Amino acid sequence: MMKQIQIKKTLVAVIIGLLLCISFGVYAEQLDRIVAVVEDDVILERELEREVTAVVKKIQTNKMEMPPWSVLRKQILEKMIVEKLQRLLAERTGINISQETLDSAAADIAQRNNMTPEQFKAELETQGLSYKDFLNNLRNEIIINQVRGKEIGGRINVSDREVEHYLETQDKFGEESTQYHLGHILIAVKEGASSAEIQKAKAKADELVKKLRAGQDFNQAAISNSQDSNALKGGDLGWRKIADVPSLFSDVVNKLSQGDITDPIRSPSGFHIVKLLEVKGMGNAMITKTKVRHILIKTNELIDDNEAKNRLLALKARIAEGDDFAVLARAQSDDKGSALKGGSLDWVGPGDLVKPFEEAMSKLAINEISEPVQTQFGWHLIQVLGRENKDNSDQNKKNFVKEAIRKRKIEEETELWLRRLRDESFVEIYENRL
Repeated sequence: MMKQIQIKKTLVAVIIGLLLCISFGVYAEQLDRIVAVVEDDVILERELEREVTAVVKKIQTNKMEMPPWSVLRKQILEKMIVEKLQRLLAERTGINISQETLDSAAADIAQRNNMTPEQFKAELETQGLSYKDFLNNLRNEIIINQVRGKEIGGRINVSDREVEHYLETQDKFGEESTQYHLGHILIAVKEGASSAEIQKAKAKADELVKKLRAGQDFNQAAISNSQDSNALKGGDLGWRKIADVPSLFSDVVNKLSQGDITDPIRSPSGFHIVKLLEVKGMGNAMITKTKVRHILIKTNELIDDNEAKNRLLALKARIAEGDDFAVLARAQSDDKGSALKGGSLDWVGPGDLVKPFEEAMSKLAINEISEPVQTQFGWHLIQVLGRENKDNSDQNKKNFVKEAIRKRKIEEETELWLRRLRDESFVEIYENRL
């Protein structure tokens, strides 16, 4: 029966492929051949070639050893398949990204790189990247993040008891201030795999560990063998604090010396191999807290930017003449939450407020009132009432641990979800075309 179902799926794949080939007229173009059918969609060879070119450029830029061509193409195609499955799921669940959201995200990226949107476009062009391709990739990234948030984020909760338990079981928080730079390879095992399949994956992982300990390059081994989302980055998981390391191997990591490689670690996803690339400490938890208040004027169909600025300048003049800031905030501010408190945002720390507001606030002396400041919420008049340096260690510990546990749970759940999504979806790969 299963064989009949598989034959039917294969026939469906062939029919879909032929119909799409005819409809797109791709017989005449080599690069428009279908390399994979993914549910009711396809991946074309020209799409694969474009991705391969981009990945090769990154590998060369990072001066990593290039894996065998066939292995590289297979890894890239698998990554494209998983991304397409997520985009198809987004379409079915009605997730869509507006042009306004996309433009805002692009502008934010430009700002984080200290560039205007025009400068950012020019910089992309100097790197041989088109702004259109950048926006398409950004749109896909936002869509995939929203899909994962919808499918996974709502299921992730971190209780105060979990945070307390974690802190109680740590000898010293000083250990938490250590960061680990990790490499990771996953030898995947399908859900419901037979014992023979599990043993085969275990044998592959054991053999790979031997080769790595004998000197095989970890980056190349990850690109060639790993079956997780970081494979094409050479398995690089980046810098992580111990609470941010997946719980599956967090107990092992803090016992490793730099350069050590773990034995294969079993999980529902398969067998994991971890290498400690580097380790470093962190600074103290002293932060500057600022007591601040503001008056917000929002723009709309009747109030444009100039009108909003002029209103705030008029209010600033009234304050200079003796009017009370708090009274004006209650009467004039469009931030109704803070208006009830005379515009007060109370004590805030780094990262609590949006960047333009925080930057303007940090330049003000005590009791000084700013010029009108624009953020995505509108225009603000800002006054700083006080500053103090605080040792935020205790709260910092709790916030750090809670966020780290949440991120860890999301990462573990995402890995399982992606593996399940791939295993349960209909995918037909045309091997002879790779």
